[in-house]
Amino acid sequence: MSREVLALLSDLVAIDSVNPSLVPGAAGEREVAEYVRRWAVGAALSADVLDAQPSRPSVVVRGGAAEGGATLLLCGHLDTVGVSGMSDPLVPRVDGDRLYGRGAYDMKAGLAAALVACRDADRAGIAGEVVVAAVADEEHASLGVREVLDRAGADAAIVTEPTELTVAVAHKGFVWIEIEIQGRAAHGSRPHLGVDAILRAGPVLVALSDLNQRLGVRRHPRLGPGTLHASLIDGGREESTIPDRCVLTFERRTLPGETAADVERDVEDLLARCRAVDPDLVATHRTTLVREPFEVPESTPIVTEVIDAATRTLARRPDVAGVSYWADSAFIAAAGIPTVLFGPAGDGAHAEVEWASIDSTVACAETLTTVATHFCR
Repeated sequence: MSREVLALLSDLVAIDSVNPSLVPGAAGEREVAEYVRRWAVGAALSADVLDAQPSRPSVVVRGGAAEGGATLLLCGHLDTVGVSGMSDPLVPRVDGDRLYGRGAYDMKAGLAAALVACRDADRAGIAGEVVVAAVADEEHASLGVREVLDRAGADAAIVTEPTELTVAVAHKGFVWIEIEIQGRAAHGSRPHLGVDAILRAGPVLVALSDLNQRLGVRRHPRLGPGTLHASLIDGGREESTIPDRCVLTFERRTLPGETAADVERDVEDLLARCRAVDPDLVATHRTTLVREPFEVPESTPIVTEVIDAATRTLARRPDVAGVSYWADSAFIAAAGIPTVLFGPAGDGAHAEVEWASIDSTVACAETLTTVATHFCR
């Protein structure tokens, strides 16, 4: 299996699949989706290309008899972030146990493991079905997984994002919010005629920092506290004009049980306190994107299946923990499908040096195969 996994991962990394929503004009998922389709057909699996989004296809690969057994969904994304600053990002390079290249870690290694597990479970003659969702656009708007969930159901799911072979049962969500502070433009030599929106934003930034400190009081046992950071600031016209507008954008990472409504309420309270100090403050806010947090009980059958299978593969019980990043698992769980994350080890997600562990990718494929043949029997 090791040689097959390495060959598949190398081929996937060599295909440019940078998300064009992140890098205008980038290649997108079409070529890598076609590769996955051809690989699946060559492995005697069925493969359907979903392309409701122009030039942003996802692929649904199916293996197994689908004659009464359970259906297991394995989910991985096709797209990567950009390659700026990288040296030969699409030339897979092996150094010891590491395979270097853009997307190796995030997350073509997990996708390769899922595809091999689907093929091997099919060859084992499972009565149920393994479905691999190789989805587009996870790095931006998750268009692919939402299209797949409109067409395919499952009894349980494993998202093969890189978890370092940890069984991941929770991750944070996030909310993006813009706060717009209004001022009044005037010539810089006549400040008494204007209202400086950027200076008025200062107390709001201080209040956001204070809120971030207060968030540390509540800690999730697997994820720690919720957090907040200021992401962007925009305002002003030129050096000699009093700025009439300043927009602050911040991201709030949310814990299971926290909602966008909770975050918006905190912002409203924060602005009310700022107005109490500065009655002339004119500030509004709007939510631009929400992604829900995810959590699954450790006693859920698919979680125990993965723990048991990984224990056999690794000859030790895997760690059970949360992960720091958001993933498509939140969408899958929200669709009513019990979900867990389990994927290979490596490093360099979104960084200039990225690599995946080859041995870990093989161990992930073996674990997924064990889960699939047992769960879908």
